Amino acid sequence: MTGVPGSCDWTRTTLGKCAEWVSGGTPPKSNPAYWGGDIPWVSAKDMKEFRLYDSQDHVTPEALGNGTRSVPPRSILLLVRGMTLHDDLPICMVMREMTFNQDVKALVPNQHVVPEFLAYWLLANKPDLLQLVDSASHGTGRIHTPVFKDTELRLPPPSVQQRIADVLGKLDDKNELNRRMNRTLEKMAAAIFKSWFIDFDPTRAKVEGRDPNLPAEIADLFPDIFEDSELGPIPKGWDVKPLDEIADYLNGLACQKHPAVKGQKSLPVIKIRELRQGITGNTDRASIDVPPKYIVEDGDILFSWSGSLLVTIWCGGRGVLNQHVFKVTSTSFPKWFFYQATKHHLDEFRRIASDKATTMGHIKRHHLTDATMAIPDKKLMERSTEVLGTLLARRINALRQVRVLALTRDALLPKLLTGAIELPEAEELVTGVT
Repeated sequence: MTGVPGSCDWTRTTLGKCAEWVSGGTPPKSNPAYWGGDIPWVSAKDMKEFRLYDSQDHVTPEALGNGTRSVPPRSILLLVRGMTLHDDLPICMVMREMTFNQDVKALVPNQHVVPEFLAYWLLANKPDLLQLVDSASHGTGRIHTPVFKDTELRLPPPSVQQRIADVLGKLDDKNELNRRMNRTLEKMAAAIFKSWFIDFDPTRAKVEGRDPNLPAEIADLFPDIFEDSELGPIPKGWDVKPLDEIADYLNGLACQKHPAVKGQKSLPVIKIRELRQGITGNTDRASIDVPPKYIVEDGDILFSWSGSLLVTIWCGGRGVLNQHVFKVTSTSFPKWFFYQATKHHLDEFRRIASDKATTMGHIKRHHLTDATMAIPDKKLMERSTEVLGTLLARRINALRQVRVLALTRDALLPKLLTGAIELPEAEELVTGVT
C-alpha cells in the first residue's frame, strides 16, 4: 500500500531530527513586571487537553528572554519532569503563542514535518515513550531529553502526513465543539442556579417592584416576599436543608480488598486521579463482583472529598468507586439540584481542607450537615427541572461524545501509522462518525 511505514517513500529518522527542541523556564516571581500579562505560561496543571488554547498563569512580553521563551502556534509541548509521568505523558499542541516552565519541552517541527502528524505520532506511541521515564532521587518522574530525541520513527512524505493529520483532526474538531458546548452549558446552568436559588433574583425583583425578566409561567412560581431563616432571608414558603439530607454521599471502597483476578472480568478503579485524567493504561482494576451501589456509570455525580476536592459529572465509562470519592445520588431531589448545590459549597470545602494540619486535606461528614441550601416548593422545582435538567442532560450527552470520539481517534492512530487501515477507508470512517 502506498504511504504505509513499510513502503519505500517512508523514511527512518529520529524525534530529534524532526523538530527544534526548546526548553522552558520560570521568570523571577519577585518581579511583577514579568507576570499578569496576556501570554500563556504553561505548567503541568494546564496540560489536560490535546489542543491547548490557554493556561492558568500568564506572563508579559518583558518575561520573554528573562527566564522563559515562547513558541509559535502548532508547537508541541511535552511534560518531561513531574510526578504525573509515572502515570501519563501529557502531550499538547499549542494553538497560540505560549511560554512554559522548566518541566516542559517544546517541539517546533521542521519544515518537512506536519506538526499535527508529529503530535499524533507521539500520542500513538505514548505507551512506549512512557517506558523512557525514570525517577529522580526524590521520586519525581523524568525523561532525559537526549533519550527522547534518539527515539526512532518512520516519516511519510508531507502529503501523506497531512492526510493522516486531517483524518484524525476531524475527530478532534468535533470533540472541540463538544467541549465548547459543554463549557457553555455549564456556565449557563451555573448562572441560572445562582440567580434563582442562591441570589433569589426573581423574588428580589418582585419585592423591589421590577420585572423578573422571566417567562410568566416561571416568574409566577417565585414568591414576592422574603422570610427569615437559619440561612438568612429566603423566599417565603421555601425550606432549608443540609446537603446530607438533599443527597446521599456514598464513600467508595478500599478497592485493594477487591482485586482483579487474571482471566476474570474486571472494571477500572475510579480514584481522584481518574477524575482528572480519565481512565488510562495505568488505572488500577478491581473485581466486577462488588456491591452494585459502588458501580459508577456515565452521568453519575462524583465528589472527591480528600486531597484534590472536585465535583464532576463522570462520563468516562463504567468503573468501581474508590475510597476518598463520593458518589452523590438522591431519591428526593433531581440530579441538577444536588450537583449544583454541592458545587456551590465546593470553595468552602476546599478552604476547610486547606486548613487541615495533615498531609492530605479533607472534609468530614459533619461539613455536609453544616452546608445548607434553600429549597423551593415542588412546583418550582419541577419547572426548574425542565430548564436545568435539560441543560444537564445535554452536558452528559456532549461528554459521552467526547469519550467516544477520543476512543475512535486513539483506535485509528496505530492503524494509520502501521498501515493496518487504508487512508481512504479511514477517511470514510471518520466522515461517518463526524
